[in-house]
Amino acid sequence: MPPIERVLVVGATGRTGRHVVEAAVARGLTPVALVRDEARARRLLPSGTEIVTGDLTAPDTLTGAVRDIDAVVFVHGSDGDSRPESFEEIDYGGVANVLAALGDRRPRIVLQTTIFVTRRDHSFNTGGHALDWKRRSERLVRRSGAPYTIIRPGWLDAGEGGKHLRIEQGDTGEGGIGRDALGALLAEALLDDTALGRTFEVFSGPGPATTDFTALFSEAQPDTPGVLDAVQDTDNLPLDAEPADVRDDLAHLRTH
Repeated sequence: MPPIERVLVVGATGRTGRHVVEAAVARGLTPVALVRDEARARRLLPSGTEIVTGDLTAPDTLTGAVRDIDAVVFVHGSDGDSRPESFEEIDYGGVANVLAALGDRRPRIVLQTTIFVTRRDHSFNTGGHALDWKRRSERLVRRSGAPYTIIRPGWLDAGEGGKHLRIEQGDTGEGGIGRDALGALLAEALLDDTALGRTFEVFSGPGPATTDFTALFSEAQPDTPGVLDAVQDTDNLPLDAEPADVRDDLAHLRTH
């Protein structure tokens, strides 16, 4: 993989995104924060952070944001937006629109979604189908042809705390993870090729802080190339029953 320097952080001013920016700086990377409110971003983010303005729901505002970047970390979400359609427009649409703005370029991608994305009968999936739309965003990244890592964190800032990380696959586990530990993990996934092509759930707890990320990533089984879902996922979101727009997005990515 070519070296990574400039990293677009989508959701940089969020509670997890700020940790990603800090971790990226600590690892010698240049974070480029995609924000809607530049003044707010300058108050929240470390001095020296590059800031670009854009709206995830407006594709024509993203072209400049993706210029000259080497990687993208998605830590965005529709938190605070109570509209049922927000999960489609932001959690899914934000990924779709950034990929469209990139054109034929395929920088490295780290996408944060959540545990339970395959548990379609969970209460979190009522109303706006939040879990389904996050899972669809994963499918976009796998279909895009970009080198990727998809991380499904446990409940944020919940559980026992600590920076000892454990990963699982198959979306059957439950637990919490600190945002600071998650931010560091997302940054490490940008830099360690062992993480490529893998999707996994991650939790944190008491114990020695995880420092050998290569060993951690190697515990995850790689996804099967060309398959829309992660290895060990339950096959319960059939493509032929998906919304037409979603199928069109996937078909467009396949042609590229």
